[in-house]
Amino acid sequence: MAQNNYDVIIIGAGSIGVPLAMSLAGRKLKTLVLEAAASPGQGQNKCAIGGVRATHSDGSKIKACLRSLEVFSTWEKKHGDDIGWIKGGYLFPVYTENDERVLRELLKVQKGFGLDIDWVGPEKVRALVPGIAEKDLRGGTWSPGDGSASPLLSINAFYRQAVKLGAEFRFKEPVKEIISEGGAVKGVLTPQGRYYAGWVVNAAGAEAAAVSELAGVKVPVKPDCHEAGITEPAQRFFEPMVVDIRPGDKSKNYYFYQNWEGQIVFCLTPQPPIWGHDRRSTSEFLPEISRRMISLMPGLANLKVRRTWRGLYPMTPDGFPVVDLPSALKGYVLAVGMCGQGFMLGPGLGEAIAAHIAGAPSAEDREVLAGFKLDRAFSGQEKLK
Repeated sequence: MAQNNYDVIIIGAGSIGVPLAMSLAGRKLKTLVLEAAASPGQGQNKCAIGGVRATHSDGSKIKACLRSLEVFSTWEKKHGDDIGWIKGGYLFPVYTENDERVLRELLKVQKGFGLDIDWVGPEKVRALVPGIAEKDLRGGTWSPGDGSASPLLSINAFYRQAVKLGAEFRFKEPVKEIISEGGAVKGVLTPQGRYYAGWVVNAAGAEAAAVSELAGVKVPVKPDCHEAGITEPAQRFFEPMVVDIRPGDKSKNYYFYQNWEGQIVFCLTPQPPIWGHDRRSTSEFLPEISRRMISLMPGLANLKVRRTWRGLYPMTPDGFPVVDLPSALKGYVLAVGMCGQGFMLGPGLGEAIAAHIAGAPSAEDREVLAGFKLDRAFSGQEKLK
């Protein structure tokens, strides 16, 4: 059974599990990733639209995503893979006095953590997004260092690098039991066999709560359904991810950008939330988001939509992830509840979690995880979900 002994076992080959495997293998830890699907990124990763921002309202998220931005923005130069990276920035246009007050207040926090972000006037907003609605436009916040990448190209690039570094992946192999003894993890059981390790990481995305029950550790994570879509390609005419935080009739906010192939990729936050695991597209999504996007940018009206899809946001009550090493079970690691931001958080969190498992976390590694403890009140709310 020696071949079934590992340092770390990761449950889930998605936005968190694959970058984590890459970081662990880079530290020479013998790593196994178990995935129920047939290939990496087949859960919520392939439903992501590709935005990568450090523009958050929380220090732990900001620090993790600054690390992620470094990975995404330098990947092609360091490893040779084109992952569709565009440093297009994030723009939050503002049309109401209240939204301006909220975003200006957040700027103090964001700048305090070293973000390259500032308030810009209407003229700059119009220059960044030609054709944006001008009536009542007050300006907005602009963070030029943020960007976007292809979730499909990125996850496969990370996977190839993880394998190159020595990580092992087993697909079509769901975990049925987390083996423990004396209050410590010993390994896992799958239909194909037993695997042993002193560390087991739950990176199971939308299935995180069910997986954690196998460890006897309850986590407040449940999926929320979100829809997205993509248009035909068009000649490039704007760069930023545009985030409109105004509420609509059936939506909290929406956001869109033009990807590296010229397609407009868009997503909407439903209001009220739609809980559950239903991945079927609806007839309500496209009329709602089309109306809102065209109202903001009339020039989008003639673009043809190629397809829509629905993914799951593994949500926590306060909108922040749970990334922790709970004392209830030694060697068990939670990397769950990414609230729809696993793609942008993955590389940065992977580095911080790997440092903790290796027993050599830096002060910043500790700071990244400090805000994501399981033992918290869950009473606050993420301001830029």
